[in-house]
Amino acid sequence: MPVHSLRSGDDAFRAVIDAMTTAPQRAEFEWRTIPAPSRMAPSTWACTGEILVHDDELASGRLVILHDPEGQESWDGTYRMVALVQAQLEPEFAVESMLGDVAWSWVTESLELHGADARELGCTATRVVSQSYGALASRPSTVDVEMRVSWTPEPSVPSDSPERPGTPGQQSGQHAGSTTAPPPLDRETADEIEIDLAPHFAAWTAMLAAAGGLPPAPPRIAPIAPTHHARAPRPEEAGDAR
Repeated sequence: MPVHSLRSGDDAFRAVIDAMTTAPQRAEFEWRTIPAPSRMAPSTWACTGEILVHDDELASGRLVILHDPEGQESWDGTYRMVALVQAQLEPEFAVESMLGDVAWSWVTESLELHGADARELGCTATRVVSQSYGALASRPSTVDVEMRVSWTPEPSVPSDSPERPGTPGQQSGQHAGSTTAPPPLDRETADEIEIDLAPHFAAWTAMLAAAGGLPPAPPRIAPIAPTHHARAPRPEEAGDAR
């Protein structure tokens, strides 16, 4: 089974994925490609990743990238990022009523940190508290969080591309000091611009790191490579109630 689902001749999508996976990334992050769902879009790509510190797994997850050149109404674009983030938290989070808000901040701050402009952003955060009783009472309580996040990446205007409509003489990223943000690109113009998914890949990595309790960190210089066989999101443990 192929690890990618690429339409025949979809060289543009292949180039976007290649550029994304050779971008620099933080040292604690390791990943590998996995089979991508084939029915969600004409072209798809997927990987699993984890945050490791001294061989201890702090967080794990999955990322699926969907591409439909015709666009999909629910996406409001031609690309869609679908991410899963899982981590085991400290026991005190069992009574933390604001955990959902904290998880949402991990998402928004990670996107902002890496300059990953997004629209149609959504997140569902689920907390699972496991408490053992009776013969299993000696087992410590555990708190797991699972975040399912999806968003549509905003294309950015390269330096050699035409100017944004309605902003003569002003290029994307060159409006520092201006209090007025440039108008969003219309769909037709946006689809003509080559998209850079590296910031979005890095943002997903930052979400994993935040869930794992690590502070934000600048990317390392060396490019990332799938050197570690990261396991898929952990399945439910069987036999605990025996």
